Amino acid sequence: MGKDAKAKHLYSHVIAATCFGIQAVGIGTYFSYGVLFNPLIEEFGWSRALVSGAASLAFLLMGFLGIGVGRLNDRFGPRVLMTVSGVFFGLGYFLMSRLEAIWQLYLFFGTIFGIGLSTVDVIALTTIARWFVRKRGIVTGIVKVGTGAGQMVIPFLVSVLIIRYGWRSSCVIVGVAVLIMLVAIAQLLRRDPSQMGLAPDGNASTSTDSSVLDAEGLSLSEAMHSRQFWTMCAAMLAIVYCLMTIMVHIAPYAQELNVSPTRAASVLSTIGGVSMAGRFISGITIDRIGSKRVMIFCFFLLIAVLLWLQIATELWMLYLFAVFYGLAHGGFFTAFSPIVAEFFGIKSHGALFGITMFFGMFGGALGPFMAGYVFDVTGAYAGAIWICIVISVLGFLLVALLKPAMQDAGANISSP
Repeated sequence: MGKDAKAKHLYSHVIAATCFGIQAVGIGTYFSYGVLFNPLIEEFGWSRALVSGAASLAFLLMGFLGIGVGRLNDRFGPRVLMTVSGVFFGLGYFLMSRLEAIWQLYLFFGTIFGIGLSTVDVIALTTIARWFVRKRGIVTGIVKVGTGAGQMVIPFLVSVLIIRYGWRSSCVIVGVAVLIMLVAIAQLLRRDPSQMGLAPDGNASTSTDSSVLDAEGLSLSEAMHSRQFWTMCAAMLAIVYCLMTIMVHIAPYAQELNVSPTRAASVLSTIGGVSMAGRFISGITIDRIGSKRVMIFCFFLLIAVLLWLQIATELWMLYLFAVFYGLAHGGFFTAFSPIVAEFFGIKSHGALFGITMFFGMFGGALGPFMAGYVFDVTGAYAGAIWICIVISVLGFLLVALLKPAMQDAGANISSP
């Protein structure tokens, strides 16, 4: 193999590393917003609900705009989209340094930053789906490990910056840094391997025509007219409803059991660390048994640990919950993109993944709110957890009944 051919072959590794970076920088920076809570409350006297609302708005925009991002990505490719969104991403955080009123918080972080955030999942995971077929699961798992790495590293770095320079200067530093990183990373992206004279999985190709790759799957219209697609959307809503409820409320839940704030936060950190292993393990497993079976196993884990949480009264029980929940959490998020590709192909993967993730993001915004409302009404989390258990069972049934839509279209695709 000549140097040029070897370099092209290795470009699939560059794509994987690039998407890992997008996930780490994008999601890690989003979660670092939590570090700004106390400084904003102390300076402006805003309520925790108001400050939280900006993060919820960014989360909703991520899902809503992801639909359009997916379609644009299928048509124009990821490089231009990621460049533009990287500018929005960094600009939103940078403008936070000029914050003086609550409407500016919702504009700068909730809207401008949210526009940038909308591309992070769709572009990274759709690009991986196009570049990898046999290795799609494991590479998706590796890329999603970037999410956990970003969650662990970037909020810590932001907290150090705030201690040393104050929150306003820290927003300037973070805004400029993430803008430069994401725009630079974007230049390495390619829509699919045919642009490098390759076939999926880094194999050599004699054709640079992407029409064969695009032909593998249903069109957006065909998929949206199938029962399976809307079943999958409903399943995504159910899954992320439960996952985000846990991630937002597990620390307050622990404190209701008289666990110290530091130890309650360590339960959340345990989930983040274990979820990295869950993403990697599920990625390997997806390539062997398919995304559907992985998701079903994750549902078993989720339902079991939610039932366990109902009787958890001591710290060690919460840590045990965190370990097994973390595995399910990582597995679910790794399986989301591959299962769309398995069931509908990659012809319109960006748009279809964007729509399914919109339903997921809607559930993710609704779940924590409903859990907080139930707690306000009842004074306990038991009712909210039971709701999550019921929704998890419904989500399990939806996924268990799924069959690849391309079978109905007469396409040749094996059931996972």
